[in-house]
Amino acid sequence: MSALYLLHKPYRMLSQFTDRPAPGEVRRATLADVIDVPGIYAAGRLDYDSEGLLLLSDDGELIQRISDPRHKQPKTYRVQVEGVPGNAALAALRLGVELRDGPTRPAKVRRLDDSGLPERSPPLDPRRHPVTSWLELTISEGRNRQVRRMTAHVGHPTLRLVRVAIGPWRLDGLAPGEWRRETLHAPRSTTRRPTRRKGGHR
Repeated sequence: MSALYLLHKPYRMLSQFTDRPAPGEVRRATLADVIDVPGIYAAGRLDYDSEGLLLLSDDGELIQRISDPRHKQPKTYRVQVEGVPGNAALAALRLGVELRDGPTRPAKVRRLDDSGLPERSPPLDPRRHPVTSWLELTISEGRNRQVRRMTAHVGHPTLRLVRVAIGPWRLDGLAPGEWRRETLHAPRSTTRRPTRRKGGHR
């Protein structure tokens, strides 16, 4: 059996355990600030300015199975975008859009009346972004900043991006910085609050 850790990565945190800032630069928050489990590594990543579900394990084969694009684990995001996408924009996302590195695969997309997510810290500035809306978007590939590029392509730049599911694993019940351990093929799991280390950037 393998241990899998489901973590809600906060905004402005690296998807790695160390940061090596250049001289004069401030250390950025890392996974070590919220989870203190030796020998685990992330299966995939989230950008520094993205939030949500990150899977970690000490089982290299499991990490490979989850992160290998050949296994096509669908990834679901809740995306706050500028403006209100019309039917034509949603249809384009569902069909696939042409990016610089080629066409995307068709995505599943729907409008959301409410994100169901906690407010980001810091929140968006309503004076800069007076009209926004939420989409739920599911893709089966993982190019660099793909969701952001897709929504920008149809005229609605992404302002906030939160991954809520990877395959069968979901973010449900985890606040930013919280994590839980699951043993695959076992019914029980545990939920824990983040472990704080002394010192470092907060």
